Amino acid sequence: MQIKKNSALLKLNLKKTPIMTNHYKSPKSDRIFKKDEDLPSKEEFLEVEEREESEREVRELGPEGEKLQKVIARSGHASRRETERLIAQGRIKIDRETAKLGDRVVGSERIFLDDKELFIAWEKPRQRVLVYHKPPGEICSRNDPEHSKTIFDDLPSLKVGRWISVGRLDINTSGLILLTNDGELANLLMHPSSEIVREYAVRVLGDVTDDDVKQLKEGVTLDDGMAHFDKVSYQGGQGANHWYHVTLKEGRNREVRRMWESLGITVSRLQRVRYGCVQLPRGQKVGRWEDLDEKQMMELYESVGLHINKPDMDHRGRIVNPLKTQRGKQKKRLVMPDNRRKSQKKKKAQSRRR
Repeated sequence: MQIKKNSALLKLNLKKTPIMTNHYKSPKSDRIFKKDEDLPSKEEFLEVEEREESEREVRELGPEGEKLQKVIARSGHASRRETERLIAQGRIKIDRETAKLGDRVVGSERIFLDDKELFIAWEKPRQRVLVYHKPPGEICSRNDPEHSKTIFDDLPSLKVGRWISVGRLDINTSGLILLTNDGELANLLMHPSSEIVREYAVRVLGDVTDDDVKQLKEGVTLDDGMAHFDKVSYQGGQGANHWYHVTLKEGRNREVRRMWESLGITVSRLQRVRYGCVQLPRGQKVGRWEDLDEKQMMELYESVGLHINKPDMDHRGRIVNPLKTQRGKQKKRLVMPDNRRKSQKKKKAQSRRR
């Protein structure tokens, strides 16, 4: 009885559900054509499909496009500030017309600098963030006639864009410094509104009283305004040298040193050990860089309200060209000695004869 009842219900459902035999569905859109109607020709149908696809692309990009200085900076020709200065000087043109501050581009324009066309990366490259252990004696500027060694000298090369340092450290300060090819991430990490925590290890010469620590937390007067540490913790020391860990949420020029010096305390060594959620890895040698992995990248982007571009996946769900953690300088290809190469050729020739 149960089998007959199920078969009856099945017949009833088949009667209720109509079978669309006289319809044709477009493969690219949800439009449905009836065979009774006059179907468009193949050329007309493809023209409509291409027009609708182009309209969808324009809607995804947005009606206003991207800011001109953002596109030029992403392509690695100059920073945003430098690009704004070039635009104000009238040296940049869009389709042979002088550009103005606030101009936007959508991807079909030709951009010129001093009448020379620039290569523009309209698509965002894959984001990367490097952790660099800066040694004393290196500067964070790209070009300085007085100092030959910079933090950009030993970094890996980029096909598109350029490395942007997240903040700066003075020539005598060592420790963690972040570098990225994503200008938007760098700007948000450095902006005071993000309130990113910086942690420093400070070695001071002489004794520090409880009143000094209290004053550093409450605030001291500097040339450019008041400044204070959020936390000051004692980490030990020997003799006249004492170590402290301090945290603050801004990055003014030589701010940590000036705060201690305002109380008459000499800083003999200064090292940055943390920037936001990224800490200086233990065991990372001075002067070496290291890539952040996918998990650390996601945490860093989420801390400033951004989303990292999802990597390409294959049919098995694996990442195509995964971002492997690299350390130090790029390894050079080892060249096999001539005698070893000749012996391997002899062995291959003997095996073929057999």
